[in-house]
Amino acid sequence: MIKILNWDQYFMSVAKITALRSKDPNTQVGACIVKNKRIVGCGYNGFPRDCEATEFPWAREGEYFETKYPYVVHAELNAILNSTVYLEGCTLYVTLFPCHECCKAIIQAGLKEIVYCDDKYLDEPGDVAGKKMLAAAKVRYRKIPDFEVEVKL
Repeated sequence: MIKILNWDQYFMSVAKITALRSKDPNTQVGACIVKNKRIVGCGYNGFPRDCEATEFPWAREGEYFETKYPYVVHAELNAILNSTVYLEGCTLYVTLFPCHECCKAIIQAGLKEIVYCDDKYLDEPGDVAGKKMLAAAKVRYRKIPDFEVEVKL
């Protein structure tokens, strides 16, 4: 019997495959923006354009400038910046619930729904702040069951 993906599974699969482009050794995140069931932008977490991954740290702990945090562009922001259309009313599929900074960009870009499958930082301060802003801006979000995507190279 042939397996048919529903739309949520299809677009989340694209986000998951996009995450495989990330060179982050700890957390690969992918995002896919959809308008009228068409993909209009994708992104993954990584360093800015022309900033080689070999020149910047991937560490999670240590002195601030020796960690990845001041340098990495999150998947959601990359998807917004890589988009090909005006994003008002679009849906964002993302493998990990957005941080509060990405929530700001999502709201400013006019996206109206977030679909995610992992909420690793649930109830942490950034998560609470992000959800407060999303509620104020009337951006919906929903979690779908996680699933595996098998990629054979």
